[in-house]
Amino acid sequence: MSDDESHNQTFEQANAGASKTFPMQCSALRKNGHVVIKGRPCKIVDMSTSKTGKHGHAKVHLVAIDIFTGKKLEDISPSTHNMDVPNVTRNEYQLVNIDEGFLNLMTQDGVPKDDVKVPEGDLGREIQAGFDNGQDLLVTIISAMGEEQAISFKDVSKS
Repeated sequence: MSDDESHNQTFEQANAGASKTFPMQCSALRKNGHVVIKGRPCKIVDMSTSKTGKHGHAKVHLVAIDIFTGKKLEDISPSTHNMDVPNVTRNEYQLVNIDEGFLNLMTQDGVPKDDVKVPEGDLGREIQAGFDNGQDLLVTIISAMGEEQAISFKDVSKS
């Protein structure tokens, strides 16, 4: 192999380089912010700081709710340590169709998005009912750490 050939590399996958999480010191986390606990993206609902003994670190006790499942998770970490914070995004999409349990959505630019499941429970039933009644719906999708879920919708056919 010549020197020129060793510099020719093939990359099997490319992405924009956007990380799913970023580090933040525990003491900088705030209520209603986001944090990763046990590998799940969560919203912080309560936090408290406790001072420990003579040589110990102050500890931060976090109580958070998984943004996708709604489960309550807790964690205790020294205030000087870093914790991962998920990059959470919210986008609104036009509902075009509901097909075999998936929402057929479209962005403002007309790009189709067909990989979001109809949410379970009341929200899913309300979206289905609104669609069946011919309402023009905008669905809000929350995304974090490679997961996506519909969290709300609004009827824009009234305006």
